[in-house]
Amino acid sequence: MDWSHPAVIWFVIGLVLFLLELAVPGLVLLFFGMGAWLTAIICLVASPSLDVQLLVFILSSVIFLVSLRKYVNKLFSGRKKTETNNGENIDDYAGEKAVVVESIIPPKKGKVEFHGTNWNAEADEQIEQGATIEIIGKDNLTLKVRKV
Repeated sequence: MDWSHPAVIWFVIGLVLFLLELAVPGLVLLFFGMGAWLTAIICLVASPSLDVQLLVFILSSVIFLVSLRKYVNKLFSGRKKTETNNGENIDDYAGEKAVVVESIIPPKKGKVEFHGTNWNAEADEQIEQGATIEIIGKDNLTLKVRKV
């Protein structure tokens, strides 16, 4: 096969785009590389004009980008953690609900039951025993909560 054959050219363009994706992450060039390889396959099967090749490349790249980017992004990017000022991860707790087992009267800490375990808890307002709370943060072994 000749190096000037459109299938070879589109394959090389796709390969370059894949390699550039490694250097410039963002999961965009990956899909244009896929579009280039699809265009290369079509050039192997048929002999489309340059206009048709460009149309196939652009349309397939955009379709791949729109339909697969969210899925591929989830595949390659791990779960993002939200950190407090002291580096504690709160994503495991933030937004969860718990029940107050010992009233919280600021500045004194109270206790909440969360996943079967009693935790120290503090809030900006008074929260009575039995109330449902939402966890908004964590400071070492103390949960920061607010009334729901």
